[in-house]
Amino acid sequence: MADKRKIEIFSAGCAICQEAIEAVRRAACSSCEVIVHDMKDMQVARRAKDMGIRSVPAVVIDGKLASCCADRGVDIGVLKSTGLGRAL
Repeated sequence: MADKRKIEIFSAGCAICQEAIEAVRRAACSSCEVIVHDMKDMQVARRAKDMGIRSVPAVVIDGKLASCCADRGVDIGVLKSTGLGRAL
């Protein structure tokens, strides 16, 4: 039997994550193994952090974070530039 491509989805269980999971499953082929990881599990969250995942949903294909899922997350500098931490 041929090897399968490993597709991992890191999810918080929200509606947006669920939409992403469904879209990935629809796009996957018979040689894709789709695995959903629950970010509420601390071991999963630690692994996600080690992989550079900063926001969810995030997709990892064959051990590599997909470029569409990289470099996202909360940026305190951007938030401060739009008013965070300053009185009105």
